[in-house]
Amino acid sequence: MASRYIREFLALEAFKNARRDVSNVLPRLVKFLCCLQVTKTHLFTVTLSYSPSMLPTLGLAGNLCLVECISTQFDKLGVGDIVLVQSPEVPWKFMTNRLIAMEGQSVTYVVDPKNSDKSETIVVPKGHVWIEGYNIYESNDSRKFGPVPYGLLQGKVFWRIWPPKDFGLLAQNKGKDSIS
Repeated sequence: MASRYIREFLALEAFKNARRDVSNVLPRLVKFLCCLQVTKTHLFTVTLSYSPSMLPTLGLAGNLCLVECISTQFDKLGVGDIVLVQSPEVPWKFMTNRLIAMEGQSVTYVVDPKNSDKSETIVVPKGHVWIEGYNIYESNDSRKFGPVPYGLLQGKVFWRIWPPKDFGLLAQNKGKDSIS
């Protein structure tokens, strides 16, 4: 009995039209989603930055920024670039920090800025980078978890979209006192 109703439903003209429409739209939708994934992975993406780490450059209320991914694929990142990094501690989280040192460079940093002025100097190991936020007291960066593998860099943050009053290019700081 139920199979007869199913056969009758499938034979309806409206169902045939809907099936034809889906078969026309589905390949276009798949192509669009593939292009979107390739663009996000290899060209550029959008990120929302809302941590105290990069105060005052990027605020707490949230900054919507464009990130270009080509620089990481061709090793074109440099000291002073603002980068999007996959967190080494929590893999599904992403951070925005400034690139302070590349492999082979030495960096001097304050170990525990809240409690002492003790500083330490290290040489960034091969295949790693050193990232820091501007807010030394509230930054989740290399001062906390050490050098970051280059593979965790997702791209270079270069343009702020939101808030509208700050719309525009993010300045790249090419000089840092702690690099030698």
